[in-house]
Amino acid sequence: MGTQEQSRPRCDMVQLAAVSGGHSFNLYMVPRCRMQSGASAVTGLRVRRRCLYMHNVPVPTNTHQEVLTAFLAFLRMLDRPLLIGHNIRKFDCPVLYRALEEFQLSSEFQRSVSGFLDTLPLARDLLGDRGLQSYRQESLVKAVLGARYAAHDALEDVRALQCLYSALQPTAEQALRHTFTLPVMEPGAASQVKRHCRHPGQRPLWCYLRPMAQASPEAAGQSLVAKAI
Repeated sequence: MGTQEQSRPRCDMVQLAAVSGGHSFNLYMVPRCRMQSGASAVTGLRVRRRCLYMHNVPVPTNTHQEVLTAFLAFLRMLDRPLLIGHNIRKFDCPVLYRALEEFQLSSEFQRSVSGFLDTLPLARDLLGDRGLQSYRQESLVKAVLGARYAAHDALEDVRALQCLYSALQPTAEQALRHTFTLPVMEPGAASQVKRHCRHPGQRPLWCYLRPMAQASPEAAGQSLVAKAI
């Protein structure tokens, strides 16, 4: 880990969820850096004595390596899906990729997916003439679907995104404008952007990573995985 990244606030994964049709994936991890009180207040997730709780109820957890290995098995079952998420290009994907690199799983991950689609710029592209005040996923679900949902639970987030994407009905050309592959996630690789050439309608996977546990400055040196950038 470079000095530049060590000087920034760190984050660690606490929940990884994904859905594809009737298939779903949802696992929790105990974050390896201190959770900020604000994040705990919003999500209801807290760590006490190395155990994870949601609204004071114990949550079953796995190690980060176990979760990532299980996620790869889930991806293989779906035959190289296109991963779809909201604002994943700038945050979720780099966090996930660095965690995969930590456990030497990034190459297998690259072989298990066909690419990524970020619904944040896609929504701006499709809904730019509607005068929306916010393009947060929760706001879009309310504006487009007229619905509310438990926005701070990763599994509910991906289920809502699946419905939102279906309602947006982007053309293949519109979707392709907002797809990308792994090189764009690596530092300094903006010039290596690769566009996804597979039709986005094939095997979509709505994915949400919750890297909401940020280290306080005094605990920054304890964080061993992905950093927020």
